[in-house]
Amino acid sequence: SSNAMAATSQPLASETAIDTLKKGGNAMDAAISAAAVLAVIEPTDTGIGGDCFALYSKKSITNPIAFNGSGKSPANISINKLNNLKIDKSIPDHSPHSITIPGAVDAWFQLHEKFCNLEFEELIKPAIEFAENGYFVHERLSYTWSNNIKRLQNSFAKSIFLNNKQSPLPGQKMHNLALAKVLKIISKNGRKGFYEGQVTKKIVSFLNNLGGFHTEEDFFKTKGNFVEPIKGTYREKDIFQLPPNTQGIISLLILKILNNFYISDYQTDDPDRVHLLIEAAKIAYFYRNELLGDINSSELIMQILNNEDFIKSLSKNINLNKASDSLPPIPSLGSNTVYLTVVDRDLNAASFINSIYEPFGSGLVPPETGILLQNRGKSFNLIKDHPNCLGPSKRPMHTIIPGMVFEKNKLFMSYGVMGGDYQPMGHSDVLSSILDHNLSFQEALDKPRFLPINNNVVVEESISKYLEDKLIQKGHTISRATHPHGGGQIISIDHKNGRLTGASDPRKDGIALGY
Repeated sequence: SSNAMAATSQPLASETAIDTLKKGGNAMDAAISAAAVLAVIEPTDTGIGGDCFALYSKKSITNPIAFNGSGKSPANISINKLNNLKIDKSIPDHSPHSITIPGAVDAWFQLHEKFCNLEFEELIKPAIEFAENGYFVHERLSYTWSNNIKRLQNSFAKSIFLNNKQSPLPGQKMHNLALAKVLKIISKNGRKGFYEGQVTKKIVSFLNNLGGFHTEEDFFKTKGNFVEPIKGTYREKDIFQLPPNTQGIISLLILKILNNFYISDYQTDDPDRVHLLIEAAKIAYFYRNELLGDINSSELIMQILNNEDFIKSLSKNINLNKASDSLPPIPSLGSNTVYLTVVDRDLNAASFINSIYEPFGSGLVPPETGILLQNRGKSFNLIKDHPNCLGPSKRPMHTIIPGMVFEKNKLFMSYGVMGGDYQPMGHSDVLSSILDHNLSFQEALDKPRFLPINNNVVVEESISKYLEDKLIQKGHTISRATHPHGGGQIISIDHKNGRLTGASDPRKDGIALGY
């Protein structure tokens, strides 16, 4: 395209973004409007009961502005209080203690105030219409929906997200009238419509009845932050991510390790290349599990990222012929997410990600709200003094990461790869496929995926038997993935020729659209 482009995980959201641009909105207007639509029509993955992160570059010539829109734990919660409730190993994913205060709505309003052209009511209108008048369920969404209906925990959730106790089939129409009413309140009353007043009271009362420590003051005080993005260099390009509490730093750490190897000597499906990425990921994920948490407790992992000598020493520990068995297994964190990116006609660019964590989040919906509450607090551990230990008013480690890539101080690519644990691996593999192997943007998203997790390398069905056998010979234990690894969207800018190129992952229902 020559004017503008949007790439999202759902055609209706991509269309909404394009419509918003044609009405005079910029990239952030379009991103917020599309994210709001996705919060209605992809309830397995996202919603206003979740969090978001964003990168924004003005005219694609400024380093991205980063926003952390993740909510915190209740101010009254503590490890000791959970221990007294006989919760001492991990936070159950459907318990009220897994529910952190949603940060997405606050993020939308702060980003709107700083960057947008259109009124917020205009941006939220398409989402209200889909919630009220209905939307047709697409194939990939129906698949995810049907595989996760047992995660719907209370009668309010089941009444909204099931048809006669069944998940919707492709082509069936779904509504969320209660959510439409809440969106109208937000549209009319602004940020206060979610974080103060009746909506807050209903959420807090519901959670308190389940034993949660949430208060109305927790909601009132919720506020995301503009933060300084972190940067790494790969193949003479600058890669931007958000700082902790996101795992964007893990993607940069993988890339910095790969910088010490000549990956372009291999084909993308060469067993030696795949082995190298697996081993780099195992190292980076080890440090994630040991050192990554809230920004205030992640100093050590930030020091590692900026210590080139130490990273070279990590690289030297990789045996090109043998899988390492010296690192502990990487635990699975799970996650469902939507990622989208938009570039407008002035080349303003938004890289935007929104999530309720696991499929359907906590599976809990407060009455009369239609809001699925995220279970992001499940990411906390209960190990005292760990960087990611549970604490009052604290952000948990987050899996979701939007990315941007710059070349000679101009935006080359706005991109994201979804899928919980897979995201740092995906960001690294996709970028390497483009920069090291000259794959097209679509080919980089399409290619088979792999992820070291729980002492296995979990590979997608499309991985060749030859590659699988060669990895086994190197000492890897291989298992086939039950479901695809995540999704992804890309928009790249060819500044010389004035061309935008978009790509959308076939693992989702999405599409890239331009005009």
